[in-house]
Amino acid sequence: MTLQHVDILFQLIVFLFAISIHESAHAWMANRRGDPTARMLGRVTLNPIKHIDPIGTVLLPLIAAYSHFPMIGWAKPTPVDPRNFKSPVMDDILTSVAGPVSNFVVAICALLLLLLIKLSTPLGRQIVFGIPYGIISPEMNSVLVPLSLLLYELMRINIILGVFNLIPVPPLDGSHVLRHFLSASALRVYDTIGIFALMALVFLGGGLLGRLIFPVIGIFNDILLRI
Repeated sequence: MTLQHVDILFQLIVFLFAISIHESAHAWMANRRGDPTARMLGRVTLNPIKHIDPIGTVLLPLIAAYSHFPMIGWAKPTPVDPRNFKSPVMDDILTSVAGPVSNFVVAICALLLLLLIKLSTPLGRQIVFGIPYGIISPEMNSVLVPLSLLLYELMRINIILGVFNLIPVPPLDGSHVLRHFLSASALRVYDTIGIFALMALVFLGGGLLGRLIFPVIGIFNDILLRI
Protein backbone atom coordinates (compact mmCIF):
# COMPACT_ATOMS: atom_id res chain seq x y z
CA MET A 1 0.00 0.00 0.00
CA THR A 2 1.47 3.35 -1.07
CA LEU A 3 1.42 6.53 0.98
CA GLN A 4 -1.26 7.87 -1.38
CA HIS A 5 -3.49 4.88 -0.63
CA VAL A 6 -2.89 5.36 3.08
CA ASP A 7 -3.92 9.00 2.72
CA ILE A 8 -7.19 8.05 0.97
CA LEU A 9 -7.92 5.51 3.72
CA PHE A 10 -7.21 8.17 6.35
CA GLN A 11 -9.57 10.58 4.58
CA LEU A 12 -12.43 8.09 4.69
CA ILE A 13 -11.79 7.26 8.36
CA VAL A 14 -11.54 10.92 9.33
CA PHE A 15 -14.67 11.76 7.35
CA LEU A 16 -16.71 9.15 9.25
CA PHE A 17 -15.36 10.48 12.54
CA ALA A 18 -16.02 14.10 11.54
CA ILE A 19 -19.67 13.52 10.61
CA SER A 20 -20.17 11.48 13.77
CA ILE A 21 -18.89 14.21 16.06
CA HIS A 22 -20.86 16.77 14.02
CA GLU A 23 -24.19 14.96 14.44
CA SER A 24 -23.44 14.04 18.05
CA ALA A 25 -22.92 17.73 18.78
CA HIS A 26 -26.33 18.53 17.28
CA ALA A 27 -27.98 15.83 19.39
CA TRP A 28 -26.12 16.85 22.56
CA MET A 29 -27.01 20.52 22.19
CA ALA A 30 -30.65 19.76 21.38
CA ASN A 31 -30.86 17.68 24.55
CA ARG A 32 -29.24 20.49 26.54
CA ARG A 33 -31.81 22.94 25.17
CA GLY A 34 -34.75 20.73 26.14
CA ASP A 35 -35.33 18.33 23.24
CA PRO A 36 -34.31 14.72 24.08
CA THR A 37 -35.50 13.28 20.74
CA ALA A 38 -32.08 12.61 19.23
CA ARG A 39 -30.60 11.41 22.53
CA MET A 40 -33.42 8.89 22.94
CA LEU A 41 -32.72 7.61 19.41
CA GLY A 42 -29.07 7.01 20.31
CA ARG A 43 -27.63 9.85 18.23
CA VAL A 44 -25.31 11.18 20.94
CA THR A 45 -22.61 8.75 19.83
CA LEU A 46 -19.43 8.59 17.76
CA ASN A 47 -20.60 5.33 16.20
CA PRO A 48 -20.82 6.28 12.49
CA ILE A 49 -23.41 3.57 11.80
CA LYS A 50 -25.95 5.68 13.70
CA HIS A 51 -25.35 8.64 11.39
CA ILE A 52 -24.87 7.11 7.92
CA ASP A 53 -26.78 8.54 4.96
CA PRO A 54 -26.42 6.38 1.81
CA ILE A 55 -25.72 9.31 -0.51
CA GLY A 56 -24.00 11.88 1.71
CA THR A 57 -21.95 9.45 3.81
CA VAL A 58 -21.17 6.67 1.34
CA LEU A 59 -21.60 7.61 -2.32
CA LEU A 60 -20.38 11.22 -2.29
CA PRO A 61 -17.21 10.60 -0.23
CA LEU A 62 -16.27 7.66 -2.49
CA ILE A 63 -16.72 9.88 -5.55
CA ALA A 64 -14.65 12.58 -3.86
CA ALA A 65 -11.86 10.13 -3.00
CA TYR A 66 -11.80 8.72 -6.52
CA SER A 67 -11.82 12.13 -8.22
CA HIS A 68 -9.43 13.77 -5.71
CA PHE A 69 -12.14 16.30 -4.85
CA PRO A 70 -12.36 17.68 -1.28
CA MET A 71 -14.09 15.20 1.04
CA ILE A 72 -17.58 16.73 1.24
CA GLY A 73 -20.76 15.03 2.34
CA TRP A 74 -23.36 14.82 5.04
CA ALA A 75 -24.87 12.42 7.53
CA LYS A 76 -28.42 11.38 8.31
CA PRO A 77 -30.10 14.51 9.73
CA THR A 78 -30.35 14.65 13.50
CA PRO A 79 -34.06 14.59 14.48
CA VAL A 80 -35.06 17.70 16.38
CA ASP A 81 -38.51 18.64 17.71
CA PRO A 82 -38.42 22.44 18.21
CA ARG A 83 -41.67 22.26 20.21
CA ASN A 84 -39.54 21.05 23.13
CA PHE A 85 -37.32 24.14 23.07
CA LYS A 86 -37.94 26.84 25.65
CA SER A 87 -36.66 29.52 23.26
CA PRO A 88 -37.46 28.03 19.83
CA VAL A 89 -35.46 30.48 17.70
CA MET A 90 -32.31 30.73 19.82
CA ASP A 91 -32.30 27.04 20.74
CA ASP A 92 -32.69 26.01 17.11
CA ILE A 93 -29.78 28.26 16.10
CA LEU A 94 -27.58 26.92 18.92
CA THR A 95 -28.43 23.33 18.03
CA SER A 96 -27.67 23.99 14.35
CA VAL A 97 -24.31 25.69 14.81
CA ALA A 98 -23.14 23.13 17.37
CA GLY A 99 -22.26 20.74 14.54
CA PRO A 100 -19.90 23.05 12.60
CA VAL A 101 -18.44 24.39 15.84
CA SER A 102 -17.55 20.84 16.89
CA ASN A 103 -15.73 20.36 13.58
CA PHE A 104 -13.69 23.52 14.08
CA VAL A 105 -12.82 22.46 17.64
CA VAL A 106 -11.49 19.14 16.34
CA ALA A 107 -9.57 20.95 13.58
CA ILE A 108 -7.93 23.24 16.14
CA CYS A 109 -6.98 20.26 18.34
CA ALA A 110 -5.43 18.51 15.31
CA LEU A 111 -3.52 21.70 14.46
CA LEU A 112 -2.13 21.91 18.00
CA LEU A 113 -0.97 18.27 17.88
CA LEU A 114 0.71 18.88 14.52
CA LEU A 115 2.50 21.89 15.97
CA LEU A 116 3.63 19.74 18.89
CA ILE A 117 5.09 17.18 16.47
CA LYS A 118 6.69 19.92 14.40
CA LEU A 119 8.36 21.54 17.38
CA SER A 120 9.43 18.27 19.03
CA THR A 121 12.18 17.07 16.66
CA PRO A 122 13.90 18.16 13.42
CA LEU A 123 12.35 15.13 11.66
CA GLY A 124 8.92 16.15 12.95
CA ARG A 125 9.46 19.64 11.55
CA GLN A 126 10.47 18.22 8.18
CA ILE A 127 7.44 15.91 8.03
CA VAL A 128 4.85 18.46 9.11
CA PHE A 129 6.28 21.16 6.86
CA GLY A 130 6.07 18.84 3.86
CA ILE A 131 2.48 17.63 4.27
CA PRO A 132 0.64 20.73 2.94
CA TYR A 133 2.90 20.68 -0.10
CA GLY A 134 2.52 16.95 -0.68
CA ILE A 135 6.26 16.30 -0.45
CA ILE A 136 6.29 13.62 2.23
CA SER A 137 8.84 10.97 1.33
CA PRO A 138 7.67 7.38 1.88
CA GLU A 139 11.30 6.53 2.69
CA MET A 140 10.98 8.42 5.97
CA ASN A 141 10.97 5.46 8.32
CA SER A 142 9.10 7.03 11.22
CA VAL A 143 5.74 6.56 12.88
CA LEU A 144 5.46 10.34 12.73
CA VAL A 145 4.72 10.13 8.98
CA PRO A 146 1.35 8.32 9.18
CA LEU A 147 0.51 10.05 12.47
CA SER A 148 1.11 13.51 11.00
CA LEU A 149 -0.76 12.60 7.83
CA LEU A 150 -3.75 11.40 9.87
CA LEU A 151 -3.75 14.57 11.98
CA TYR A 152 -3.51 16.77 8.90
CA GLU A 153 -6.49 15.04 7.29
CA LEU A 154 -8.32 15.36 10.62
CA MET A 155 -7.70 19.09 10.53
CA ARG A 156 -8.46 19.56 6.83
CA ILE A 157 -11.64 17.49 6.57
CA ASN A 158 -13.15 18.97 9.72
CA ILE A 159 -12.51 22.45 8.26
CA ILE A 160 -14.20 21.41 5.00
CA LEU A 161 -17.26 20.03 6.79
CA GLY A 162 -17.45 22.98 9.17
CA VAL A 163 -17.40 25.57 6.39
CA PHE A 164 -19.64 23.52 4.08
CA ASN A 165 -22.36 23.10 6.69
CA LEU A 166 -22.39 26.82 7.50
CA ILE A 167 -23.49 27.64 3.93
CA PRO A 168 -27.09 28.94 4.20
CA VAL A 169 -28.62 26.42 1.77
CA PRO A 170 -31.32 24.03 3.09
CA PRO A 171 -30.92 21.61 4.72
CA LEU A 172 -27.39 22.65 5.74
CA ASP A 173 -26.91 24.07 9.23
CA GLY A 174 -26.42 27.63 8.03
CA SER A 175 -29.98 27.66 6.69
CA HIS A 176 -31.34 27.24 10.21
CA VAL A 177 -29.98 30.67 11.06
CA LEU A 178 -31.19 32.45 7.93
CA ARG A 179 -34.66 30.89 7.92
CA HIS A 180 -35.65 32.70 11.12
CA PHE A 181 -35.33 36.03 9.30
CA LEU A 182 -37.56 35.08 6.32
CA SER A 183 -41.28 35.68 5.86
CA ALA A 184 -43.62 32.67 5.67
CA SER A 185 -43.93 32.90 1.89
CA ALA A 186 -40.19 33.32 1.37
CA LEU A 187 -39.55 30.41 3.71
CA ARG A 188 -41.74 28.08 1.66
CA VAL A 189 -39.79 28.93 -1.50
CA TYR A 190 -36.51 28.67 0.39
CA ASP A 191 -37.29 25.17 1.65
CA THR A 192 -38.66 24.02 -1.71
CA ILE A 193 -35.60 24.94 -3.75
CA GLY A 194 -33.17 24.00 -0.99
CA ILE A 195 -32.36 20.43 -1.99
CA PHE A 196 -31.96 21.42 -5.66
CA ALA A 197 -29.69 24.29 -4.68
CA LEU A 198 -27.66 21.89 -2.52
CA MET A 199 -27.24 19.41 -5.38
CA ALA A 200 -26.20 22.24 -7.73
CA LEU A 201 -23.73 23.52 -5.15
CA VAL A 202 -22.14 20.09 -4.67
CA PHE A 203 -22.02 18.91 -8.27
CA LEU A 204 -21.77 22.18 -10.20
CA GLY A 205 -20.41 24.70 -7.73
CA GLY A 206 -16.90 23.36 -7.24
CA GLY A 207 -15.34 26.76 -7.88
CA LEU A 208 -17.64 28.48 -5.39
CA LEU A 209 -17.04 25.83 -2.75
CA GLY A 210 -13.30 26.21 -3.25
CA ARG A 211 -13.50 29.98 -2.74
CA LEU A 212 -15.30 29.37 0.55
CA ILE A 213 -13.28 26.47 1.89
CA PHE A 214 -9.68 26.92 0.70
CA PRO A 215 -9.08 30.31 2.38
CA VAL A 216 -9.97 28.79 5.76
CA ILE A 217 -7.66 25.83 5.15
CA GLY A 218 -5.05 28.40 4.12
CA ILE A 219 -5.32 30.15 7.49
CA PHE A 220 -4.67 26.88 9.33
CA ASN A 221 -1.80 26.03 6.98
CA ASP A 222 -0.23 29.45 7.57
CA ILE A 223 -0.34 28.88 11.33
CA LEU A 224 1.11 25.40 10.88
CA LEU A 225 3.97 26.55 8.68
CA ARG A 226 4.87 29.86 10.33
CA ILE A 227 5.17 28.72 13.95
